[in-house]
Amino acid sequence: MSSENTQHQARLLPGKPVADAVFAELAPRIEALVAAGHRPGLGTILVGEDSASAGYIRMKMDRAAELGFTSPHVHLPQSATQADVLAAITDMNDADDVDAVLLQHPTPPQIDFDAALLALDPDKDVDGLHPVNMGRLALGMPGPVPCTPAGIETLLAHYEIPVAGREVCILGRGTTLGRPLALLLSQKRDTANAAVTVVHTGVPDWPAYTRRAEIVIAAAGVPGILQPEHLTPGVTVVGGGVRYEGRKLLPDVDESCEQVAGAITPRVGGVGPTTIAMLFRNAVEAAERRRA
Repeated sequence: MSSENTQHQARLLPGKPVADAVFAELAPRIEALVAAGHRPGLGTILVGEDSASAGYIRMKMDRAAELGFTSPHVHLPQSATQADVLAAITDMNDADDVDAVLLQHPTPPQIDFDAALLALDPDKDVDGLHPVNMGRLALGMPGPVPCTPAGIETLLAHYEIPVAGREVCILGRGTTLGRPLALLLSQKRDTANAAVTVVHTGVPDWPAYTRRAEIVIAAAGVPGILQPEHLTPGVTVVGGGVRYEGRKLLPDVDESCEQVAGAITPRVGGVGPTTIAMLFRNAVEAAERRRA
């Protein structure tokens, strides 16, 4: 039995090939917008001096340049007030050359991020987290979709992992991942249409649900919460939740889950690249809607 366990190798589901396919699909759409006289624009707002946040913004601006976007950027100091942030958002809302806006999270403690998000034009909300867009998602209406949930659906579809009619268990109920992902995967669509169960650490026997599922998506933000004994052999496992300890990435899915899973996202380079790809897909769709 032990030799079989050591020989078992789960199929890896890296995010980069998925992201590459999305960017390849977006390229002609961007070219069509430019040919029609409109270069898509992704505006970014960074408040404070958090080095990780600055790195994320830099990466997104570099990708925007590669794709042919304009990328207006506002960097407010650590001492910025709520009024400063709201003024920057208003400018982005009103700018005709900005189709989508990213307000980088986290913000300094004196900034009410939720209030700032409410001030953002929902049609320019590239993260899909504005309450209007969460409502659109719940009602199945078109609009920006939260990027990590959309990336997970796209990843499963790319690797031809059946979702429709299958049992999916999401471990975590957060507003950026678990909750919108449950809405997304339960919708009537070829790449969704699943029987979705959402569990969390407030459910004492949550492993009973993950062991029953054919697809388990960890979205708790609790390092190592998902262990091999919580899974049925052959299950598909997607690691969506992470926490950082300094610069060290601590995923929800323990690496030993590879010994049980039939398919699994890698510890690094799984859902991350697909999240970035979905952000730019949201931005392109926002540009297309505004120019229609």
